[in-house]
Amino acid sequence: MDAENQETAVTADRKYLLERIGEAAVVQLYADGFEHLPLNDKILSWHLYQAALAGRDIYYDQRYAHNLEMRALLEAIVTHPDGIDPATLDAITRYTKLFWINTGGFNNLTARKFVPECTPEAFAAAVRVAAANGAALPLAAGESVDDLLARLHRPFFDREFETIVTCKTPGEGRDILEASANNLYVGVTMKDLEGFEERYALNSRLTKTEQGIAEEVYRIDGRYAHQIVRIVSHLEAAIAFAPAPTAAALRALVRFYRSGEIEDRRRYDIAWVADNESTVDTINGFIEIYMDARGAKGAWEALVYYVHPEKTAAVRAIADHAQWFEDHMPWDPQWRKPQVTGVSARAIEVIVETGDSGPMTPVGINLPNDQEIRETHGSKSVSLSNVTEAYEKSMPREFRSEFSWSPDEVGRAERWGAFASELTTNLHEVIGHGSGLVSPQLNGAPEKALKEQFSAIEEARADLVALYFVADPYLVDIGVISRDALQEVVLAEYEAYARNALTQLRRIREGSQIEEDHMRNRQLIVHWLLANTEAIQIASRDGKTFYRMVDANAFREGVGRLLADVQRIKAEGDYEAARELLETYGVHFDPELRDEVVARVERLNLPSYTAFVTPKLEPVHGDDGSIVDVRISYPCDLTAQMLEYSGVR
Repeated sequence: MDAENQETAVTADRKYLLERIGEAAVVQLYADGFEHLPLNDKILSWHLYQAALAGRDIYYDQRYAHNLEMRALLEAIVTHPDGIDPATLDAITRYTKLFWINTGGFNNLTARKFVPECTPEAFAAAVRVAAANGAALPLAAGESVDDLLARLHRPFFDREFETIVTCKTPGEGRDILEASANNLYVGVTMKDLEGFEERYALNSRLTKTEQGIAEEVYRIDGRYAHQIVRIVSHLEAAIAFAPAPTAAALRALVRFYRSGEIEDRRRYDIAWVADNESTVDTINGFIEIYMDARGAKGAWEALVYYVHPEKTAAVRAIADHAQWFEDHMPWDPQWRKPQVTGVSARAIEVIVETGDSGPMTPVGINLPNDQEIRETHGSKSVSLSNVTEAYEKSMPREFRSEFSWSPDEVGRAERWGAFASELTTNLHEVIGHGSGLVSPQLNGAPEKALKEQFSAIEEARADLVALYFVADPYLVDIGVISRDALQEVVLAEYEAYARNALTQLRRIREGSQIEEDHMRNRQLIVHWLLANTEAIQIASRDGKTFYRMVDANAFREGVGRLLADVQRIKAEGDYEAARELLETYGVHFDPELRDEVVARVERLNLPSYTAFVTPKLEPVHGDDGSIVDVRISYPCDLTAQMLEYSGVR
């Protein structure tokens, strides 16, 4: 059997869907080609992999102050189960898996709290049995088991206590920071921050003290010192095996972790953007601001990946023509870049994702987020090819057919859905996020003007760019798609986008408003099109609701109009226009429609979201102790991987 057929046979035998836990599907991620990388790239990957694991607990703590103790207690129970009531153990095991998937007891998409499906008394009994079995409990100094259970009772079981991890729309008279349960602020309100100048806006926790607001800086001698020391150690070990551009970026990252200063972060971003040819790369640090209700604090995350050469050709064709796309943006020419620089794009195979990027993962990334660096030095986009493949391989066919109006729509989704989705993601990341100018009056920081509305507006802008250009014949001219396929791909993507605004409601089982920024942006676009164009119709059949895309030309024309307005809002920092747009179209939904959608997916046993088990790397040592190879394997077991990451197994 030749190599190509052998690889096809291996792929056919793979297990993707590992298990279902409530609404969540757990899927194995595979990384093809790692075994063929040069030894230096493998060793570099190993050290970066270790750095990614070293920072995992930072995000747990950022997400919720009680997270690490709660996780330790749960892991103590599931690793010492002998004698625990079976029904209680099942409930705790299920909760623990959801806790791992969501990095705590708040749903990653709805931001709402979920609780164990057992009584506090049964949970307490399980803790005592585990302790009797030798489990080490996360007891504070002088604390008894009863004291521990009492202290963690409300975080575990009280739905009305610290109910939403990030709340950007808390209601009249409520403060967005006080209403958010995350650990980015302690005792601080938005009013407290009026006139306060942050030195470390991205990488600090703000705490209210008797002396005023204190910045607890995330750096090697500050907050998270224990984790950052280990991260830096692994990054420094990686430098010896890195090509020169990667080594320069890693040195800059180490400097930032040591100082925490914004200028060192900027130097790292610039060095990272400049490293656009190396095979192996990493994202590591305090990056996305979605978790912060005011849109300032970066959540820690790490990815390690290597380039997929064949798939990179298509995404690079888009990046190579970034100036053409910029010149044809359907917005006021004053907000177009006269000269696009430094746009790079690659398709990648992910090895590991931790923190804000795992076990639930994006499918595309464009960084850095700093607007001034984007405009002057460019950006890097990556399309997570093996993540997209794993989603596609694990998706039940019924998911498409249940919410599609016609057999033709189902057929298009099956033939072109994966391709259309990946193409749109590439346009979103490579062209969307990297495009456009902002007013000089904003000093390169539109997020400061748009505050809590910024992330949803920026995601809407990037989606609108992708939806506008996915229908452009220029994609045929640059070899991204064949002329014969273009119209079918456009229909498949527009139909899927309309459907998604309906199907995403399955993820929000409580309440009647959306908190997550990507979900807000999709809701905004579809509901704006419903209200302002003839592109989409709401139809009903057999008591079921459908969002039908009926006019692709009207869809694209509407997308262009909305994009022009969204770009203006970002460019001018028009907070009131952003708030009104999102409040009108992106935040609120009909709970009766949500209940219908939930009933339909539950009847078919369809998942609401997906988490990934990532590959495992292990070094092979020679007689002299040096690394002579790095092996990759696939655990196919969420529990085993999470316990290994926690150091329990």
